[in-house]
Amino acid sequence: MGTSDSPELSKTVCVIGSGAAGLITAHTLLRDGFTNVDVISRDSSAGGIWAAQRVYPGLVINNVHGEFRFSHLPMPAPSGAEESGGRLSGDDMRKYMEAFADRFLKGRIRFNMDVLRITRHTPEKGSTLDRKGWTIEVMDRKTESQFQLDYDKVVLCSGGCSEPYSPPGLTQSAAQEAGFTGPVFHSAHLRQNMDDLLAAVNPITDENPGRAVVVGGGRSAQDAAAFLANQGRRVSVVFETADAILAAKTPVPEFIRKSRLMSILSPHEELNTGLERFLHNTWIGSQITHGIWNQLENNSYKALGIPENSPLRNSHSLFWEARTNDEGRANPYRFHALVQAGKIKLVAPNRVEKFGSDGRSVVLTDGVRIETDAVVVATGFKSSWGKMFDRNTIQKLGLERESASSSAISYAEEANFASLAGTTLPHPARPGYKFPATIYRGIVPAANVLENDFAINGAIMSANNGYTFEVAAHWIASYFRKDRFLDLPGSVGEAVLRTERHNAWLRQRYPGAHGALAESYSGDITFFNWPQTTDALLQDMGLRTMRSGGNWLTWPFKPVDISEIQDLTEEREEKRLNTPVW
Repeated sequence: MGTSDSPELSKTVCVIGSGAAGLITAHTLLRDGFTNVDVISRDSSAGGIWAAQRVYPGLVINNVHGEFRFSHLPMPAPSGAEESGGRLSGDDMRKYMEAFADRFLKGRIRFNMDVLRITRHTPEKGSTLDRKGWTIEVMDRKTESQFQLDYDKVVLCSGGCSEPYSPPGLTQSAAQEAGFTGPVFHSAHLRQNMDDLLAAVNPITDENPGRAVVVGGGRSAQDAAAFLANQGRRVSVVFETADAILAAKTPVPEFIRKSRLMSILSPHEELNTGLERFLHNTWIGSQITHGIWNQLENNSYKALGIPENSPLRNSHSLFWEARTNDEGRANPYRFHALVQAGKIKLVAPNRVEKFGSDGRSVVLTDGVRIETDAVVVATGFKSSWGKMFDRNTIQKLGLERESASSSAISYAEEANFASLAGTTLPHPARPGYKFPATIYRGIVPAANVLENDFAINGAIMSANNGYTFEVAAHWIASYFRKDRFLDLPGSVGEAVLRTERHNAWLRQRYPGAHGALAESYSGDITFFNWPQTTDALLQDMGLRTMRSGGNWLTWPFKPVDISEIQDLTEEREEKRLNTPVW
């Protein structure tokens, strides 16, 4: 059968979400020959977390220029590169995402559409409809009209940062019950509440200066606090543990910053090279590995001028956690410098429990009250999947968290790395722990692997989303086309077994991470290991891996560039032509 007359190409595909994962997935499917591809987005413009309605002044992301872009569209140099150390601003990302959507997906995106429910429909007996598919109930946010859309295949690209989570005691309704009259909102909604926030909190220069409290120790909390401080407002940040940081006094060379070096120093499930086996499977290699990570952590604190007694040193581990921010070098307008300058007050380790009964304060776990005129809650996100699927669909599709019984299975060989020795696995289940869902490769629910009609892009937690999302998009395209060269499990049972083994590895590699991360952002946790993870996806497709090149000595230091994968569509087409049809 020729590639152009594949029956799969005429089937309708819905990509849910117009963030980075959704945009590259739709673009890849179209280039692959799928003619009926729609993108549904609840936003009014493209970009997802970088959409215009979410980006606010001063927002800077972890990536530097050359990262977090796609292979078919160059990215302009970032604005203020000298001051930011090459970091991309939120506005840089917004413009790039909008440009990509305008160039490649014009007329394909249905904006302002809330997805209410996704269900699988099966043809009734006697129906002229001879194929399975999906029904998507949506609501037009402008007209509030509700209607249904039918598709043959669905790619879920709703991301892990689309459904804000606020603790029960810090919701808007809790504020109203306590009589708190100031603005209370999640950091994800800072852009649309920006004017109200600044109006509620009088500047320091005012005769009666105001106060704001930001709750959380992650990047969003830090960015929100920096925004307020740069606007001349008094702000306190309350947190228990801060995100880990990477920083340097001078810009890090590309052979370190953009190479495989960090990924080699981070153990991967499959140690494919001699260097990786030495670093993670020998005692001396393990000592070297942890010594380097400890030095990176200490150097990062010093680069940002963080004193030894600072609460910011009570942070997540660079090695054992995936909650890490790449800060680059110190900047007087960024969070850490503003803390050192006394413009941001840290209240840590502590936690905000509730609003005060006086209507103008919050109460901490130690009973201390902090007066405030506004509260920004930066306490992470919950899964975006819960509201889109009913319980029955989640179970049948295989998106539910693993049961404690299946997750307690001991895969002893997954915990044998020397660099992982001495850790305590968070299973059997401890109170509150959430097990990861069985999502094969972080892309396809293992229970649905033989259906070829549902996939996820954006649930792999990676330190290089642009590269990871694009390779995953090609994997999905081959999966949807039922390409014979794509290496897949031969049965649901095999897919479940492989995924459970991988999840056992994740519980050892990142102990407790799934208790803190929503499933829509933890289908797989690869983080610094994104080069090995994308190589595994390329290998599934029978394509060349380790594309950055180099010889036996230089390969760890060769910068990885997105241009390496710009011809994956053509490479897969060649594989298709050369794969015999049985």
